[in-house]
Amino acid sequence: MLLTFRRWRRGRPFWGGLITIGAGAEIAAIPLAPLKVMVLQGVTGVVSVMMGLVLVLMGLSAWFAPYYRGLAGVLAVLVAAGALVLSNLGGFFVGTVGGLVGGSLIFAWQPLPAAARSDPPAEPDAAPDGDPDAGPDGTASPRTYDAPASRDADAAPPRGADRLAGAGGATGGQGPTADPSTP
Repeated sequence: MLLTFRRWRRGRPFWGGLITIGAGAEIAAIPLAPLKVMVLQGVTGVVSVMMGLVLVLMGLSAWFAPYYRGLAGVLAVLVAAGALVLSNLGGFFVGTVGGLVGGSLIFAWQPLPAAARSDPPAEPDAAPDGDPDAGPDGTASPRTYDAPASRDADAAPPRGADRLAGAGGATGGQGPTADPSTP
């Protein structure tokens, strides 16, 4: 069971979603508190609850639809920033900071490539005995990059060189220096 949960958690932006859900719960809970705790009351309390619910929804969408992580992350950051002004200082700054951090984590998360999800590769093969390229621990040394050979004299000229030399084009292949006697 634990292995299944760990595999599920690694396949999505889990921590960003969790922080965003917590931030949404904080922003939504403040207007429902006693009047002594609230800074703003009335219609703005409804807006605060709605902003909190949107943050919770973005956190849940990051968990259950991770391919929408870009949209969920950006909306979470925008709603958390808007909650600072519209919702009791964004849950007394805790909800806004949590929403900004959680939304950023959701947006920044990238799925692991298929090769990285499989078992890790075995250790590199050891070099055969007497291999001059073997390292001090007996493993094969990394391959070096061989620079490409320089151009031969009979190789084709680089692209566009015929225009620089005056061959072809509007002069009919004569070039500007084809006949020095003509002006």
